[in-house]
Amino acid sequence: MARIFHPLIMVLARATQAEMAGMVDYLKTENRILRSKLPKRVNVTPAEREQLVKRGKPLGKKIKQLITIVSPRTFARWASGETKSVGKRKAEVGRPRKPEEVRQLVVQMAKENGWGLGRIMGELKKLGLKICKGTVRNILLQNGFDLGPKRGEGSWDEFIKMHAKTLWACDFFSKKVWTLGGLVEYFVLFFIQPGTRQVHVAGITAHPDGRWMAQQARNLCMFFGDQPEQARYLVCDRDTKFTEQFRAILKSEGVELVQTAVRAPNQNAYAERWCQSIKTEMLDHFIVLGETHLRYLIAEYVAHYHTERPHLALGNLPPAMEKLPDDVGVLGPDDVVCHERLGGLLNHYQRKAA
Repeated sequence: MARIFHPLIMVLARATQAEMAGMVDYLKTENRILRSKLPKRVNVTPAEREQLVKRGKPLGKKIKQLITIVSPRTFARWASGETKSVGKRKAEVGRPRKPEEVRQLVVQMAKENGWGLGRIMGELKKLGLKICKGTVRNILLQNGFDLGPKRGEGSWDEFIKMHAKTLWACDFFSKKVWTLGGLVEYFVLFFIQPGTRQVHVAGITAHPDGRWMAQQARNLCMFFGDQPEQARYLVCDRDTKFTEQFRAILKSEGVELVQTAVRAPNQNAYAERWCQSIKTEMLDHFIVLGETHLRYLIAEYVAHYHTERPHLALGNLPPAMEKLPDDVGVLGPDDVVCHERLGGLLNHYQRKAA
């Protein structure tokens, strides 16, 4: 980032008044050319209008020589806070605006957590508020928020869905931990069920050798035996920690190990995505002091993940929530309480008790 902006900063810092005037003149010329290729009228959002007023109002009368996106008279009306009225108010097109209390909730959740469209929609749905993704998108755009990327599907994803009830995926992620002996890298073995998004953290160790992996395989077979659907497939990558003994123990219990192709993380997308979630949402924010601390942090995140965090693929329900509360229509910030984990790093919202 510094390499990109450093030359521009140096140019501006060293520019003389004449050079600065030349730069401004060039930008005005370029702007006129661009404006000539655009429609005569350019519509701006309330957030964009606010930015223009914020930067243009201090210029005073000089703004008349610069502004091209609207007339100077229109800008003056913006700056004074006036709105143009022409007889009867024109009927609004489309769906009616959501109540201001709901809009405030959307903005509050985005500000406090940096969540995307689906997560905010899920939290509201948990509270009994029906709101579509497009409405959440519009509220965030109108308040100057950036929006996250969309997700897609592929042929491997289709295969996973065919076996969603009998297939599990697994992977490792690691975290460096400060111990009395110095900095030690710990490995976490976990399993995820794509159909339900249930996660099982099997083990945490600094030494994932063959003996440890064999014991994890035995433990996993007992865990699978307690599940409603018998596991038939286990997807994993080609990490050498998944030994032949590990594979043989699972096979003896009717579970086939399916290895992904070389350098194809998308074939283990559910596990990869969970790795990313626990790291970016929680682990990356901590300096971990000892194995006990690491286990506590992971347990807190798993509890949050299962009981509090909405999942888009589950109809914006947490995995452990069977149904949503009844629709309440309108719900404002005063009707909702925020519950925190890990000092407010992991938040979720519930209605206040009556």
